Amino acid sequence: MSFHSMWAELLPVGRSSASGGYRRFAWTGADADCRAWFEQQARSRGLAYETDRNGNQWAWLGDPARGDAVVTGSHLDSVPDGGAFDGPLGVVSAFAALDELRHRGARFTRPLGIVNFGDEEGARFGLACVGSRLTAGLLTVEQAHRLTDAQGITLPQAMEAAGHDPGAIGPDPERLDRIGAFVELHVEQGRALDLSGDPVGVASAIWPHGRWRFDFRGEANHAGTTRLADRRDPMLSYAETVLAARREAELAGAVATFGKIAVEPNGVNAIPSLVRGWLDSRAADQESLDAVVDGVRSAAREYADAHGVELVVERESFTSVVEFDRVLRDELARILGTGTDLTVPVLGTGAGHDAGILSARVPTAMLFVRNPTGVSHSPAEFAAEDDCVAGVRALADALEGLACT
Repeated sequence: MSFHSMWAELLPVGRSSASGGYRRFAWTGADADCRAWFEQQARSRGLAYETDRNGNQWAWLGDPARGDAVVTGSHLDSVPDGGAFDGPLGVVSAFAALDELRHRGARFTRPLGIVNFGDEEGARFGLACVGSRLTAGLLTVEQAHRLTDAQGITLPQAMEAAGHDPGAIGPDPERLDRIGAFVELHVEQGRALDLSGDPVGVASAIWPHGRWRFDFRGEANHAGTTRLADRRDPMLSYAETVLAARREAELAGAVATFGKIAVEPNGVNAIPSLVRGWLDSRAADQESLDAVVDGVRSAAREYADAHGVELVVERESFTSVVEFDRVLRDELARILGTGTDLTVPVLGTGAGHDAGILSARVPTAMLFVRNPTGVSHSPAEFAAEDDCVAGVRALADALEGLACT
């Protein structure tokens, strides 16, 4: 099956007719359909298929017990109303690259694996890269069991309802010991390649990033009868903090976003008692990130005090800077540049990935495919057909150089 036919087959799964975006959330019906698609692709190619204890899907060519397997893949879940390419491009390209290598008659000297990591986006339970974090031991079983969605359903309950045993989740060092190198292909989440004119690039590092929850607690009251002077309105403190986040990010050359909010009692004619907002911030280095978050926290405290509002700030997730394996990165650049006129720019990214999580345990690298819109996590996310094909060929070249004679 060609890249185009696989892409067309997967494209309708979990797509919203209203927004045109995708709602492929972990352990839902759309997620199950994506998983069924992955299993079918694996079995149709004669690959050994398995789902691990944390819900990640694997397809193997050769015996991974040797401990030097070259693995590629990404994820199939999405953010709310996300784009088609973030995640699925890497999985579809992995199967297409294997098809290309078989067409070339490549002889594999190392096992090859293709993976779909579960719950990478964290759209349902609020924590990104759950499948890879659990596998790498960067998320404890106790922490995972405390994760809940907006309806109060816990992660174990959702997994069990989907037919997976939540009692088995946890670190999986034996599976990671199978991997000699992991290469993740991903659509670029930005316009660096579009600006440079290159269809494919190699990642250098992932910026340090995290998520912080800001709880502003005031006093619920009637919107029509309460004097402005008598109000303890947490929405005012929250709104001022959103603006402060923008200012702090601009000063530090970083990014900071309040993209999710929960309000109680959430009535049109009610002053809120609670405004809960989530800050996502990322920067090129730890010092800059600390400056942004400290600045936002300090400003939020000042605004809360001014309006008689209580403030609690909790860090919900954090990933320090990830420098991808330099030997593997340089080898990919060498492979992709050998015998071709393809330039291979090396660029950093502010987006987190499963490759970044695994980098603490195994050599990892990433390839990016050009995104001319620069838009991600949106239905406007895009990669041209020719660039997708160039990405498949680049991934096939990389895998051939790493896993074949």
